[in-house]
Amino acid sequence: QVRLVESGGGLVQPEGSLRLSCAASGSSFRFNGMGWYRQAPGKERELVAAFTSGGTTVYAESVKGRFAISRDNAQNTVYLQMNSLKPEDTAVYYCHANYYGLNYWGKGTLVTVSS
Repeated sequence: QVRLVESGGGLVQPEGSLRLSCAASGSSFRFNGMGWYRQAPGKERELVAAFTSGGTTVYAESVKGRFAISRDNAQNTVYLQMNSLKPEDTAVYYCHANYYGLNYWGKGTLVTVSS
């Protein structure tokens, strides 16, 4: 059974940094795409950053220049380096992976940006 486990969330002050990690287990294959979504209270889940199946990266406009996604293919792990965090980045961040139409989600890690 495939599991995605996020880590690295927490409380950080505005303009601070956090690094999220997502480790996959239970799979013997390399995911086509991996990335991060987030859901703030009262809002829909939205894409933050992801590697597409074509190998390119996509970012939400609101995080461009501040967040960076990276991936360790050998470990089926994806990271999200978040810099210059803003209060509006507060959300539960979810790891997502897909394999030929099969979608997998982690349980999420909470990021709170507050002074």
